[in-house]
Amino acid sequence: MTEAVHALVRVWLADRPGALGLVASRIGAVRGDIVAIDVLERGDGVAIDEFAVNLPNLEALDVMVREVEQVDGCSIEQVRVVNHYPDARIDALESAALLCEAADAAHLQKILVTHVLDEFIGHWSALVVGGEVVASAGGLPDPSMVAALALGTSASDAVAAGTAGPDDLAVAFLSSHEATLLLGREGPPFRVRERTQLRALTRIADRMWSLLGS
Repeated sequence: MTEAVHALVRVWLADRPGALGLVASRIGAVRGDIVAIDVLERGDGVAIDEFAVNLPNLEALDVMVREVEQVDGCSIEQVRVVNHYPDARIDALESAALLCEAADAAHLQKILVTHVLDEFIGHWSALVVGGEVVASAGGLPDPSMVAALALGTSASDAVAAGTAGPDDLAVAFLSSHEATLLLGREGPPFRVRERTQLRALTRIADRMWSLLGS
């Protein structure tokens, strides 16, 4: 018996009526079951969507990729086989609830870096205050490099607004504490929806930190 495959399929498609249905039809044609669709970014006539798909086996995954790329104006940015599907809405609420339950500032900082790593399927995360990494999770690069990244990104209005940034790095600021949260990821670029979600979460963390005191 072959093992079922759970995949996240990130797709570029024309932002026009019917395009999403055509992609869904191709996935269904190879016995793919779409369990969620996350719209990550839209603009300039293009939408970037991420499909959570259950497939009967790896062979069906390969066939699905070929089928989807036959849709006019469609291309696959990345396919990731995963053990579980992230849910942007539920994951964000879970992280916010945990931040509100933090016992003190140090606990809150650890919750923040740990849960953004899981929520965004990142590879490392760090909270930088005054040029020093005060909390981190994952395979953190050299701390001095992380501190330099925090300093450099803080000077960019576009990064601060969440509308731009390196593909492999998402940044958010906790303005009340002059702190910077950095999240690194190998693989699919961070998109506008993800950057916006990260900034919203850090606003909650920033407020809770103030309530808890330093």
